Formats: sequence, structure tokens, C-alpha cells
Amino acid sequence: MKKYLLSAITVLSLGALSPLVAQTPSDAIMMKKNEACFALIYDQGKWDQYWEGTTLITNENIGTFTRSTYAVMVAYGITDKLNVLLTTPYVKTKSSGGQLAGVQGFQDINIGVKYEVIKKDFGKHRVSSLAVAQFGTPMTNYLSDYMPYSLGLGTQELTGRVIGQYEFNKMIYVRASAAYLWRGQTEVERPYYYANGSYYTTFMDVPNAVNYQAIVGGWALKHSLRVEATYVVLNSVSGDDIRTWNMGQPTNKMESTQAGFFAQYYFKDIKPLKGFSLMAAYSQVLEGRNVGKSTNVSGGVTYQFTF
Repeated sequence: MKKYLLSAITVLSLGALSPLVAQTPSDAIMMKKNEACFALIYDQGKWDQYWEGTTLITNENIGTFTRSTYAVMVAYGITDKLNVLLTTPYVKTKSSGGQLAGVQGFQDINIGVKYEVIKKDFGKHRVSSLAVAQFGTPMTNYLSDYMPYSLGLGTQELTGRVIGQYEFNKMIYVRASAAYLWRGQTEVERPYYYANGSYYTTFMDVPNAVNYQAIVGGWALKHSLRVEATYVVLNSVSGDDIRTWNMGQPTNKMESTQAGFFAQYYFKDIKPLKGFSLMAAYSQVLEGRNVGKSTNVSGGVTYQFTF
């Protein structure tokens, strides 16, 4: 059976969150003290081509691969400048070809804190900066060495992120963020593997990664509609390539460059729906290494209130 791999750009699987929530670890939105936001998110990623190393190929043994993610996200304002965030995703995987079955189950629980370091207004101009720390760990004892069907990488992950945003007239903004993802080891069910050398152990080192995001966005319809164009890069800092006629594995050097669009509509003027919002997003992997050329479509709903 031919090689398989993990689609690195799917929601949450490598620590890069979809933008579908009122607050994420990579935006400049903050909940006020005692304010909370709950979000229910669905994301579907599909690909029928992937990069084996830097070569884009088609594998009929997989056909079209689909990863569906259902996530519950919570953000809460401890103070106006300090928020806590929690994410719990449930993942399903399948493919249209081959003989291997997909899997489903809870993936990794992620908890983070976001701190607003600076927010300054200069007339119509606003500049803000934030810092975020996140920790993720598997919720279940899923098999990580089952690419691309595995639920995740099966390792603990610690992320540090910095964010900067400039906003003009409370209407148009540009934002950039950079993060480093420290990862540990994952335990597999084989006593030997090859990763630029032979290893006689059941533990694999999962490569650390860097994540960069650039966002251009704006508000419309009296601040009821938020739209964004997104550009996201996620690159492992080490690792090996998928070898011909072999499966992918958690030690692979995964790289992806992804562009997309996001929209969120807040029901401000409809009293029965006040506090709710609807979201939608679309993204496409443009370039990659050891990942699928995935197209992702997402949707969700949020509810925001004050205790």
C-alpha cells in the first residue's frame, strides 16, 4: 500500500486554529471582565493531492481524503486585559479510496491565556499588541502513527504567540501574529522506524513549528459584519520527508501556506438573537511539504453574554 500523510492545515491538528470564533488565540479581540463567548464550529477539509516532500502527487489508494472537525470553544474575561480560552475538538476522518478505515473521536484539549499588553488611540488610529500562551494535550489515547487518518499528532504542545494590530477609524485593520510551537514525543505501536536514520524505540519526536499570520479586515453594516482576508504559514523547523512507497509519520517536516476569507455577522438589532453571531470561512492550501493540498470550508455560531 502506498504512502499516507497528515493534512497539516486541518483545524486544530497542528495548533493553528481556524478563525471561526468571536475570539481566537491569534486575533486582537478581548472579552471584557466577566464576559463570556461560546462557539460551536464545524470545519471540513478535503484533498485529493498531497506533497511527498516537495513533489505534488496523486494517490489513488487514498482518493479524496476528508477530515471533519466539530469544536466547542469558550472565551472568558478574567479582567478586561486578561482572557482565558478553551477548545475541545471532535474529529472524523475518511477517504474515498483504498482499504484503510477512517477514525473518529476527541482529539486534543487546548487551554490558553491572552493578555492585552498595549491598546493606544491616536485620533482615528488605534495600535494594539497582545501576548498569548497555549497548552494542548491529547484527550484520548488515539493512534498518532496512522497518517492521514489519525486524529492528531498525539503529543503535548506549548505555544507562545505575539500579536500586533493597526486599526483606522474603527473600520479597517491589519493584523500580524507570530508563534512558536514546542512539541514533545508521541508513542507509537511499532518498535522501529526510520527518520533520516534508524530508531529502535516506540517514541517519536514530533518537530517543533513556527506559525505566521497576516490579516486584512474591516467592519460594515454599522459594525454588524466583519470580513477578513487571511494568509497563514505553518512550518516545522525540523523533520524528515515522506519516502516513496512509505506512509507518512509524526516525524515529518510539515509545511503549508494557506490563503482564505472569513465573515462574521452579529445580530445586534434583533432582540431575540442579541448576543448571537453566524460565521463562515473558506481557505485553500497554496504550497506545502508533506501535507495535503486541502480546501477547507467552515461554519459556526457564537453566543456572547455577561455574567
